Amino acid sequence: MSAFLAWLRQIFHRPWLLAAFAALASAILLLTGSVGVALQQMKESESAQMNAQGERFLERLEQVFGQLREGVDQLQALPLAGCSPAMQEALQQVSMSSRFIYEAAYVDGIFVCSSRGGERVADPLRQPDIRGPTYSYWLNTTTEPDENLAALMLGRGRFLVSTSRGHLTDVVDLPPGGSLLVVLDHGTRAIPVLGPPQPWPPAADWPSEDKDLIELSDRLIYRMPTKSPDYQLVLIAPRASLPLKMNGLLWLLFPGSVLVAICIGWLVLQLILQRRSMSSELQHALKRGELQVLYQPIFELDSRICVGAEALVRWRRPDGSLTSPDLFIPLAENTGQIRQITDFVLQRVLEQLGQLLRANRQLYISVNLAACDVMVPRIGPVAARLLAYHRVPASQIAFEVTERGLIDVVVARDNLQALRAVGHQVLIDDFGTGYCSLAYLQTLPVDCLKIDKAFIDALGHDAASSGVAPHIIRMAHDLHLRVIAEGIECEDQAVLLNSEGVNYGQGWLFAHPLSARQFVELITRGRRVRSRRIDDEP
Repeated sequence: MSAFLAWLRQIFHRPWLLAAFAALASAILLLTGSVGVALQQMKESESAQMNAQGERFLERLEQVFGQLREGVDQLQALPLAGCSPAMQEALQQVSMSSRFIYEAAYVDGIFVCSSRGGERVADPLRQPDIRGPTYSYWLNTTTEPDENLAALMLGRGRFLVSTSRGHLTDVVDLPPGGSLLVVLDHGTRAIPVLGPPQPWPPAADWPSEDKDLIELSDRLIYRMPTKSPDYQLVLIAPRASLPLKMNGLLWLLFPGSVLVAICIGWLVLQLILQRRSMSSELQHALKRGELQVLYQPIFELDSRICVGAEALVRWRRPDGSLTSPDLFIPLAENTGQIRQITDFVLQRVLEQLGQLLRANRQLYISVNLAACDVMVPRIGPVAARLLAYHRVPASQIAFEVTERGLIDVVVARDNLQALRAVGHQVLIDDFGTGYCSLAYLQTLPVDCLKIDKAFIDALGHDAASSGVAPHIIRMAHDLHLRVIAEGIECEDQAVLLNSEGVNYGQGWLFAHPLSARQFVELITRGRRVRSRRIDDEP
């Protein structure tokens, strides 16, 4: 298993392979999304077409029913009886004057007088499917495919008018596999007029509300309310075979997705190469001595006496430019180079300030620890070896950890306790910006809290975070912890913090980060060093 993981790690550390994988994954996601968008638009288009088609069907079928009613009403108003020549002429006149009436007939007992053949013996009619106060309706009177047979019949009194399947087919352009149904008995029964029979209701969870268009997984159902409360027209059509269709939008999305995926792969490659390049440059910087340690003094707010400093690492390139720690510190944490940087900082602090620390036992220097140093008991033995070599007590080297570095509080607590046990101070840096709860803080071996600059800047303003710093200060006092305020830039902040019970602070009000020589001068001569920005240092 370990060999397999090692093989995977080796594979995925190849920039071209990672870029190809990113491009492939992006292409799959983008193409899947493109197909999904296209299919959704096709479904919406299909539904819109069905909706428009249903409205056209309703309009045309209402015309058919309207002409049938007009024809039978016209015959009913005639003062004629029997199969006389006048009756024959009247029936033919009604049939020929209407586009949709296929046959008009007069029923007298067992005899029928028809516009299409004179008098004949009548076939017995079944009970009408719809019996209204004025009209009676017979639906699907024949199942024969012959288009010249009546498919829809309307009667009033002794008169009958009907339209043929051919007439209905001309009126209703039914889609392949579709059916036209007449729904009766308040929606409980359906009779097919055109197309194959359909199960009714079409689904077990058939909605009771009157929605015009209902979309099922395999069918579209359009319910067409009519002017008559006795029946309702329903058009059922199978959904189109969507995966087999590609509209113009999908043809545009396909090459667009591939192009975007290629761009993503290229960007990933450039990012990997850049990070690899910076990682390699950082390794060379460690060897060539391009990293330097500066010291941000920490002052007692009452006396303005310097009691220590925070060690800061900076990367000055051979051309004199500075690379921001926000760029190379996260990279070093990801690549594991942060351990070398921590050891370098600790060693450089003792090399540069060992003599100063031995001469000023009350002075201390704090060194920042990354999460990987907090989670393993590594830094303790390294510090012990260096401190013994430079004859500096552990109490003069403090370690700062951030809340975000406390990934596993239980493991961190044990390792930090081991550092405190040999005399090191432990500080929580940037307190209030992470996720360290009060319950965990009470159990951690901590000597001091450092309040993040963002909360210091909010003091004296109406910002929502203006009350965070006083709350942290009170909490620290309740836990008997010292407090250091970071980023103090004006005298008003220092005075306000001191009045709140903060005894220590650091920031540009007192000094910018100093070189080792400048810091030694600040301590030994007891005077303020002229403030300089880092990039002003030679």
